Parts: sequence; C-alpha cells; structure tokens
Amino acid sequence: MPVFIASLNSGSNGNCYYVGNENEAVLVDVGISCREVEKRMQRLGLDMHKIRAIFISHEHTDHISGLSVTAHKYKLPVYITGQTFRNTNITLREDQVITFNAILPVAVGNLSIKAFQKHHDASDPHSFVVSSSTGISVGVFTDIGNPCRELIYHFKQCHAAFLESNYDEEMLMNGKYPYFLKNRIRGGLGHLSNAQAFQLFTEHRPTFMSHLLLAHLSKDNNCPKLVEDLFCSHGSDTHIVIASRFQETPVFEIKENTKSINRQSFYPQQQVQLSLF
Repeated sequence: MPVFIASLNSGSNGNCYYVGNENEAVLVDVGISCREVEKRMQRLGLDMHKIRAIFISHEHTDHISGLSVTAHKYKLPVYITGQTFRNTNITLREDQVITFNAILPVAVGNLSIKAFQKHHDASDPHSFVVSSSTGISVGVFTDIGNPCRELIYHFKQCHAAFLESNYDEEMLMNGKYPYFLKNRIRGGLGHLSNAQAFQLFTEHRPTFMSHLLLAHLSKDNNCPKLVEDLFCSHGSDTHIVIASRFQETPVFEIKENTKSINRQSFYPQQQVQLSLF
C-alpha cells in the first residue's frame, strides 16, 4: 500500500503536513486555519474524513494556530507531549489530548508514528517519522537547531522526507534581523541552514529516497531558487520539491523500492489562493 504526502503550508506563517495511505492519514502540526486546511485538501482531492489524528511537534504559533478548531470540528485526537500542551494556551477536550513519548511508536490504523526529540527553542520539541504497514517511512524534520545523531539515523530510513532548509547563511548575516535574533536562528536551537540541510542530504540520503520536500524556508533570509539550485546541483535522482509558504504542494505517492509518482497529473490545474486569509 503506497503512502501519500503533501505540504499544506510551510513557513513561519504556518506549517501543516499531510501523510496518509488509501484509508487513513495524519496531520503533523496545524499552523494554518481549519478553513485553509479544508480548502487546500479539497483542491488536492484529499478527504478530511480520512484524517485520524493530529501530531504536534511543539507549541510555537506557526505550528498550532489552527489546531483547536480543526480538532474540535473533526473530533480528532491530538498527540502532544504534556509539557508542550501546557505551553500552548489552547483549549481541547480532555479525551482528545493523548500524550506520547519518544520510546513507543503510536499506531493510527495501518500507520505507525514514531517521535524523537529535536534541538529547538521550545519546551519539549519532537520530530516524527510516519511509517506504513508495508515499510514505507516518511520523515517530518523541521524547526531543527542542528543535525543531531537522532536526525541522521532517522533520515537514513526515509523513503521521503520534509526537511527544513530555513536560511542562507550569507543572507541571514547581511540581513536586517537584529544580532540576537540572528544568533538565535543559527545558534543550535533555532533552524537548519541550507548548507546544513544539504550536507545531511548529500552525506546521509538513502538510495531509496524518492522525494525530498524542502520546508520552512525563511521569507527574509532565503530564496526558493537558491535552495532548488543547491540541491539539484547534487545530481541525485531524488525529486526535489520546495514547499511553499503560500500554498499547498501537489500530492506525491511514495512506493517502496520504486520511484514516486506525482499525483498532480490526476487533478486538473486550479487557481490557488496566495494568501492565508
């Protein structure tokens, strides 16, 4: 059974990632409104009622702003650590909140979701790997201060991944941000640079990785063309996709030991809304 993936939005204005099979799916983070989640999934031909759970990586607003409404409307369980939930300042029914840890995978239908801790300036941040019953694994690796041993290990297992490529070092250092913020971004608990993400990709990409969706690009300290050119220069047969901060990506079908199929051809091209509101 294949796995289908899409970025519904990726950036400091909101993050939301879809991973599922033919029968069920999960969202990792809901940093855009429920209305936008619905609209973007409809444009992609994805069914909201196939979503079985939401997994939250950390409490920053761009990862949770649409969580409460989406979870309430569709009566979805929210997997979140207790420490993260206490720092969200959002309201959920007690029976909707399910805590997880980084030891035991969570089963959602035929999907298995494994969490591991990451380096980021949040209370209890985690990354996720979503695996199918047929052994296909998809990583969601954003908001990462540095490429730690855990990240490298899990990246090597992935048939596809959402990987942060947040900033270009030169653009950040020559940009308008105050010095303390520049240090926060690049200081080991902030975000991955293009160079760090590229090094992870070139040194640890498994041969069976068919798609890499580069995510959480900075509006002020990065350029999509710069990222695309850097990663495409490697010459690998992994399909490189830049996840937009304004709209959804196509849906990609991931198959074990084969190259992925872009499902965009299955849907007519439609105009997309370039604003969150």
